[in-house]
Amino acid sequence: MSFIGTLIIGLIAGAIAKLLLPGRQGGGIIVTMLLGVVGAFVATFIGQALGWYGPNDGAGLIGSVVGAIIVLLVWGALSRRRA
Repeated sequence: MSFIGTLIIGLIAGAIAKLLLPGRQGGGIIVTMLLGVVGAFVATFIGQALGWYGPNDGAGLIGSVVGAIIVLLVWGALSRRRA
C-alpha cells in the first residue's frame, strides 16, 4: 500500500477507535491519523507474533482499529498515572 493509502486507513482506523472508546481523547486530525497508523503497526506486530499474519502480511482495517484501541487504552493508563 502506498504512503498516502496508509495515512488514509490510519485516519479511518483512528477515528473509529476514538468513537468506540468512551471519554475525551484530545488531538486533531493529525493525532487521530497517527493513532491509526501506530495501531496498525501494533496489530501487525501482535498478529505476526501470534501467527495470524505471515511475515509480509499486515493488519487490515479491523486489526488497525483494534490496535488503535489498544494504543488508546495504554495512553490513557499512562496519562492517568502521571496526573
